[in-house]
Amino acid sequence: MTAPAPRIGVIGLGYVGLPLSVVFAEAGVPVLGLDSSVPRVAQVNAGESYIEDVPSPRLAPLVEQGLIQATTSWDGMGDVEAVIICLPTPLDEHREPDLSAVLGATETLAGHLTKGQLVVLESTTYPGTTREELAPLLEASGLIAGVDFHLAFSPERVDPGREDWTTRSTPKVVGGLTPLCTDKVVAVYGLAFDSLVPVSSPEVAEMTKILENVFRSVNIALVNETAMLCDRMGVDVWEVIDAAATKPFGYMPFRPGPGLGGHCIPIDPFYLTWKAREFDFHTEFIELAGKINSQMPYFCVAKLARALNDRKKAIKGSTVLVIGVAYKADVNDMRESPALKVISLLLERGANVRYHDPHVPALEPGHGLDVAMTSVPLDDAELAGADVVAVVTAHSGIDWAHVADVADLVVDFRNAVPRGENVWTL
Repeated sequence: MTAPAPRIGVIGLGYVGLPLSVVFAEAGVPVLGLDSSVPRVAQVNAGESYIEDVPSPRLAPLVEQGLIQATTSWDGMGDVEAVIICLPTPLDEHREPDLSAVLGATETLAGHLTKGQLVVLESTTYPGTTREELAPLLEASGLIAGVDFHLAFSPERVDPGREDWTTRSTPKVVGGLTPLCTDKVVAVYGLAFDSLVPVSSPEVAEMTKILENVFRSVNIALVNETAMLCDRMGVDVWEVIDAAATKPFGYMPFRPGPGLGGHCIPIDPFYLTWKAREFDFHTEFIELAGKINSQMPYFCVAKLARALNDRKKAIKGSTVLVIGVAYKADVNDMRESPALKVISLLLERGANVRYHDPHVPALEPGHGLDVAMTSVPLDDAELAGADVVAVVTAHSGIDWAHVADVADLVVDFRNAVPRGENVWTL
């Protein structure tokens, strides 16, 4: 069977690009996926997924039908109707935006750009990136943005592990450089997405994504600060939150924890604070939230030390079993996971750290962690042998009541474990 000609090109086959490719392919739209990783491309072409939200049995039939093809070559990008850029936008060592992957890909794409094509940026970034950075790079092709080719921004809204709102069903915000650009991105994305939300410009779409994540960052900071205050006052913050959540209006419950994780919430607000300085504006509220959230791993380790001290033990020399290292429950995503900081701080203080995570079989050095580690089984020997069990990520498949029954001491940062005399909470 001859494979259908690709209509959509996706640059970057990671947490955003691969699910996006699958959504288009499942709608019958052929996709050509480009990635610089040879092993990743080989996996996709073999129908093997490395993203939990895209199981291999879902990916493989699409590959077999020729609806998804992966490549490391740019040659086919000039032949597709639309090119969607899904590359990482991390922060550099100075906590400033690093757009090198996106801009490098855009510069290369300019050499393959053809008249009438649509280019969409999905990577989270500061307002103005699409117009001020991408448009000039693409216009080096000799084609004019908004005249000879279409340009737009559409923020990814992926929430790994979520089943009620998926890549396809989550309303898709789209903003074109011109009204015609918006019409074009609506027509293309309308082939695969359930609901589209057109806005007046790329800047509005870019700011929409940032606002969504700033909202969560600020509210999580508020509840984290409240948790630290309640700890000092001897008040159960979890009971407070549950009681407040009974109010049917004017309140939305957020939960405290050991810190922020994932690619979006710990990073995206800093894109806005950086851009704001260009306008002589200081986003003090956002920066304060970032400061509070970044201190949570330190607070959690200090609380763990207090719990050990209550048993006349020190962190140094104690065996700490960390349960859960992914940044959120029921995924294998380690991006910006606060568990890495918690483990690093424990190791610095001389603890013997072991971990269990059914979704993350091994930890490689990096992101502040200097050693490699392997997940241990969550059996009675591990639980009873630990001086303290620290619950950092509350995966749903774990028998938390059994953890409390067997462990001598538990410090629970997620309110997952049934309360008892041996259980400390955040």
